[in-house]
Amino acid sequence: MVKLTAAATKSIPRIIIFALTLIYGLAGLFFRDPWKNEDAIGFGGMWTLFRGNSLDWVVPHLAGRDISLGTPLPYWIGATLIEWFGPFIGAANAARLYSAICFFSAALAIWYATYLLGRRREVQPMALAVGGQPDMKSYGMTLADGALLIFLACVGLAQRAHETTPMMAQLMGISIVLYSTVRGLDKPWQGGLWTGLGIAIVALSSNLTLSLIVVTSTIIAVIASNAKLRFRWTLTSTVLGLIGFAIWPIIWYLADLSPHWRHIAQEGWRNMPEMRATPSVESLGFLSVNFWAYAWPVWPLAIVSLAHWGRTKASGTWRAPHLCIPLSLFIGSLIYVLFRSEANEHDLLILIPSLSIIAAFSLPVLKRSVISFIDWFAMFSFTLIALAIWIIWLAKVTGYPETTAANIARLLPGFESQFNLLAFVVALAITGVWISVVRWRTSRAPKEIWRCLIISASGTTLMWVLLMTLWLPTINYAKTYRLVSARLVQVVPSGGGCIDTSNIGFAQLASFSYFTKLNLRDDTNCPWMLTHSQSEAKAYAQLNNKKLSLLWEDRRAADRDERLRLYEVIPE
Repeated sequence: MVKLTAAATKSIPRIIIFALTLIYGLAGLFFRDPWKNEDAIGFGGMWTLFRGNSLDWVVPHLAGRDISLGTPLPYWIGATLIEWFGPFIGAANAARLYSAICFFSAALAIWYATYLLGRRREVQPMALAVGGQPDMKSYGMTLADGALLIFLACVGLAQRAHETTPMMAQLMGISIVLYSTVRGLDKPWQGGLWTGLGIAIVALSSNLTLSLIVVTSTIIAVIASNAKLRFRWTLTSTVLGLIGFAIWPIIWYLADLSPHWRHIAQEGWRNMPEMRATPSVESLGFLSVNFWAYAWPVWPLAIVSLAHWGRTKASGTWRAPHLCIPLSLFIGSLIYVLFRSEANEHDLLILIPSLSIIAAFSLPVLKRSVISFIDWFAMFSFTLIALAIWIIWLAKVTGYPETTAANIARLLPGFESQFNLLAFVVALAITGVWISVVRWRTSRAPKEIWRCLIISASGTTLMWVLLMTLWLPTINYAKTYRLVSARLVQVVPSGGGCIDTSNIGFAQLASFSYFTKLNLRDDTNCPWMLTHSQSEAKAYAQLNNKKLSLLWEDRRAADRDERLRLYEVIPE
């Protein structure tokens, strides 16, 4: 059992946690281009739908490339937002409102799921002899605040949660499934409706493998839990979930897809992103190296929580809902990542909601030494990061320190930094807030159980806001294809012929489609060819008895390995 006083479960003022979440979620969404790689691909699909016809809406793909990008929900949302808000804030900014919707929905679902679990009787602190223990509502709110802070403190979320990728919709869907399964324990109809919605979101934003894994994990959690869900929850969630799975195939039928496009759609649903029949060594290697930094400080807190509550008889051991439900979804998501052909950081997004909820239940049992370590590590790390960001920005703007400025010029040739007063004021303000938070935490000894998270969550917010103010022009210059696209347009001969893009990547095709009005398509009969592989271009020429005449060669300033080439294709 846990011993706590009411003072230890005093919740964070609503204005503080609301402002922290809002600032974190909105920073970095605007005033920038689509970035290589996944961000550009996701936006490219939305842009194609916005400009395209009914086929583009039925089977999302990039313009000129007959390969499905997968299930359509993220692209439907993004294209709709471009239609509604694009004329006012620009297409790329409007599309990234999709990421904001997914992020805030996930954060809200995580908060409420933890709140409902925290009010359950089996996790309540023991009654004190003289009274003064927290009531159920206060305890639940404090744990929910902790789960949200843990979610915000996750280092790996910063960039990935602000990009237009299908994984953001998957994050939202899985978070809603977590909330709705817990909600169904006391309100079956309402919980079933939300569970069906969450499953539908996952089914319409991921491949078939993840969709089935989420359904299976939810069923296992319900069966294993010692708090059984009612028939009404099962009926409602099953009906709505089946509708979610059926929507896309029904649209194929109503749209009367050709066999060619039906095959493309089915392949995208099965294998986008690419899966394997057995666990991938590459994905396992990626997880073993990257997960620990990506999910800090979520994973150590989750381990503490599992170690404590798993051996506590009063909690019903592993069958208690606050362990069983999120743990089942986490294991399912982990299995999915392991079966990815080559997992990346975006895939790890779906692991965080379940872990955040589990980790929140470590807060009442954390030892003072662990709290101190998390606090001092976060304070030291983020202060150093903030200092480095300021120093490098100063070098870019003023040329001092000279060595730092020279290194920047070498890494980003052609970049000219300009002083932005608004960005400077925002960065200065967020730095001042950070100093105040550190001073508050170090000058007193707060008793609230969330105290060890406020510096970590504030630190990730500080880091991200500084990067998206002081460094945004630099990062944008390094990650965008805007300048390369402008130079390409200048050298393409007039005449209206198409450019063969079958030898460039998805991100490059998406970027060139957005930044130019060139006729780009995967067609070997085009009079010009755009490629980043000289060997592939030569192999193509030999195979098709054609000669290639180099017209243009270029690259992004920050990418020394990339070489984009435009060839004129001459039949022999």
